Amino acid sequence: MFSFIPSIDRYIFRLVIVPMLGVFVLAASLLVLDKMLRLFDFVATEGGPVGVVFKMLASLVPEYASLAIPLGLLLGILLAFRKLATSSELDVMRAVGLSYMRLLRVPFIITLILAALNVALVFYIQPVSRYYYEQLEFELRSGALGASIKVGEFNTIADRMALRIEESSDEGRRLSGIFARVADDDGQVLAISAREGNFLATSDSPDTIILRLSDGIIVQDTPGSTPRVLSFSKQDLPIDLPALEEFRSRGDAEREYILPELLRMGWSENAPQAVRDASQASFNYRLVEVVIMLLMPLLALALAIPPKRSSSALGVFVSIVMVVAYHKVNEYGQAVAALGRADPVIALWLPFAVFAALILWMYHRVAHVPGGQPIGALESAFAKLSKSVGKLFKGRRRASPVAEEGIADTDVRDHSRPAMAGG
Repeated sequence: MFSFIPSIDRYIFRLVIVPMLGVFVLAASLLVLDKMLRLFDFVATEGGPVGVVFKMLASLVPEYASLAIPLGLLLGILLAFRKLATSSELDVMRAVGLSYMRLLRVPFIITLILAALNVALVFYIQPVSRYYYEQLEFELRSGALGASIKVGEFNTIADRMALRIEESSDEGRRLSGIFARVADDDGQVLAISAREGNFLATSDSPDTIILRLSDGIIVQDTPGSTPRVLSFSKQDLPIDLPALEEFRSRGDAEREYILPELLRMGWSENAPQAVRDASQASFNYRLVEVVIMLLMPLLALALAIPPKRSSSALGVFVSIVMVVAYHKVNEYGQAVAALGRADPVIALWLPFAVFAALILWMYHRVAHVPGGQPIGALESAFAKLSKSVGKLFKGRRRASPVAEEGIADTDVRDHSRPAMAGG
């Protein structure tokens, strides 16, 4: 089916795609797992259902994917060309006349596809999913997800009822150890205790639910009369739900704006200056994060080729540090530009220009300078450090048997002297 694609391109594609997908899945999984622990703790504290955790995590996947895609692309290309370099296949390809730009044809095609995907994520999908995450968090705090009644605590409902549930099982469908205190406008107070109960929805009024109680006692205390005690096997207790505050509309923060909204708010003369600054900063930040992906193949190639007769993986470490540092610089530039302290072009595109110039210089050193190594000084220092550490540990391993042997000889001589003197 793909016979029209040159075999060298298919080979490079296989080398790139496997580590790229692996790094992408690993990075996204680490970010999701770190957030999952905090969300489980938050949902447990608020008393919400467990299923909302996975909904909130799913809404954060686009945000994490926009960070994991550039990192996976960079490391996928870097590890592929590092394998070619350490196995001397890259030297053979260069010897038969294949230039580095020809070998980067497939990585650049993959980069364009992932850049287009990242544009859709950061300008459209991520803002909407972030708003959905904020909405879930609001509903969880307000009790709209069924988290307003906490087990083992007294809960106040509509300012006239106090309810306490000792235990809850079967995902809240079966309640036990129920106590309720209900007061009305006439001063009458009902103290109700029941062995079991469950909540039922009503079709007549969505703002009212029924708490059906089983095997309980009602103590009715009316002002001016003797309290009465009643027992029951089944009793329905209507509960008026508190009015839930509606969640805000999307667009409270600039990160919730999609691309047309950013362009409209950022360059509108009628918008407040603070909104314009924040929108322009967010637009430029998202744009530089996407554009820098187009230089990832050149950076990966420059750091993938170790010195001759060396299998150093220092380039992998340097690539991660460079990408993470550049991302943090962009975040700082966005924050400064959003406050109106700097122009977004200077705060975001100046670091981009510096980083792009550094990448182009590193690629030029590898591709056009014989024996050029963009991180040659770091490679030499790393090699010397590795040799020093290796010698240090090797010396310690050699010193330990000698010391033990010396102790053993001393023990033998000390025990042998009394025997000779007695002879």
